[in-house]
Amino acid sequence: MKTLILTTLAFCLLVNAGFGQDPAAADAKRAQMKKIEKLAGQWRGSGWIQRGPQRETFTGTETVQSKLDGLALLVEGTFANPAGKIIHQTLAVLSPNDKLNGYVFTTYLLNGISSVQDFQVIGDHFEWGFPIPNVGQVRYTIKVDDVTWFEIGEFSRDGKTWAKNFEMKIDRVK
Repeated sequence: MKTLILTTLAFCLLVNAGFGQDPAAADAKRAQMKKIEKLAGQWRGSGWIQRGPQRETFTGTETVQSKLDGLALLVEGTFANPAGKIIHQTLAVLSPNDKLNGYVFTTYLLNGISSVQDFQVIGDHFEWGFPIPNVGQVRYTIKVDDVTWFEIGEFSRDGKTWAKNFEMKIDRVK
């Protein structure tokens, strides 16, 4: 019985230690998130997306909220065509990677696709993207100031020649 009690106590201590958080690590991650905090806010505007030969215009919103005491950003976007049909809806989480030299951007789309991409601060803008196996690469470039978020998307088959297939300009409303 004594062995059972000691084993149970040791197990509880190990489990509790696993849930403990290192305050210094959390502070370093919060500092990393400061580099992208200007994304936070309520944004509204318009743009276009090219899918094959067809270009479709849209209007909509991006809502970006700081979560977990500054450790993550929750991104929610909804965009509709002129007829009011939603053509793009996303939910994403942006958080520092463990090396603190970039970010992890986990996205979930209305069509059921989800993925994890690298998100980087490069000079005065942000970049993220993903490969499409056996097809090419997609990259997005975001420039944000106090009032405007401007984003373009590009596609490349070879990683050298890029063609724009997306453009969005949204303004801060909050």
